[in-house]
Amino acid sequence: MIRARRWPDESGPADSRVLGKDRSHLPRKRFGQHFLADPHYVGRIVAAIDPQPGDNLVEIGPGLGALTRPLLERVGRLTVIEIDRDLAAKLQAEFTPDRLSVRIADALVFDFASLGADLRVIGNLPYYISTPLLFHLAQCETAIRDITVMLQKEVVDRMTAAPATRAYGRLSVTLQVRFRIEPLFAVPPRAFRPAPKVESAVARLTPLREARPRLADEAVFARLVAAAFGQRRKTLRNAVRALASDAELERAGIDPGARGETLSVADFVRLANALSASESSSSTRTARARRSRSS
Repeated sequence: MIRARRWPDESGPADSRVLGKDRSHLPRKRFGQHFLADPHYVGRIVAAIDPQPGDNLVEIGPGLGALTRPLLERVGRLTVIEIDRDLAAKLQAEFTPDRLSVRIADALVFDFASLGADLRVIGNLPYYISTPLLFHLAQCETAIRDITVMLQKEVVDRMTAAPATRAYGRLSVTLQVRFRIEPLFAVPPRAFRPAPKVESAVARLTPLREARPRLADEAVFARLVAAAFGQRRKTLRNAVRALASDAELERAGIDPGARGETLSVADFVRLANALSASESSSSTRTARARRSRSS
């Protein structure tokens, strides 16, 4: 696993080419707007994405177009999802629909699979929706080639955390079972307008595809992980009592007295698959008993 490290602060002054000609838009707190305004970091993000002509790109929250413009220079056509109607209108006025497809929508409920296969997702994600949005994107993994996003650095730390660490939790397990996650570089507060109070970081998520662990039942896995981290101080015996008995935990090689944060992703997969098999067996026995009683 790649460990996050500190990078030198290479930020420079805001550039009108980054912010665009119209700088009159006032950032809206309810949308968590912090606009990337430093050309150095815009360049680094675009270089990390390395967009190619013909790529199926979608940008979440284009804002004032700091990334949108250089991306369009490389690929020719781009889809953006923007919840702020005023910002969407500015982009529609600047670019023709054949170059920029503007979807005025909430990314938390948007159907990314509707944009086609081999999707490359990009975005400077608002901090207040970053975690639920990552959960949402995880459900669309089969349609995605990669995801390159800027997030609060603390979220990136959680995404890449190892078991038995404070940062390890539901987000870590849910993403690591599906993606290879690479923290790329940090972005300081002064690279934004207005400057946030926290440090940001850029990360890349790539679906594991054939290397992805097999899950017998995605819903069982999701319920298990949520329960295990619902109250971190509880042992698994208590945290997942509604899903698994001590005997079932032990049969899967899991200590009932352990806490959820000590289990690896492989441990969660093994336990979820064992519980799914048990549920399937129980359902089959119940169905047979009902048929037997009715005959």
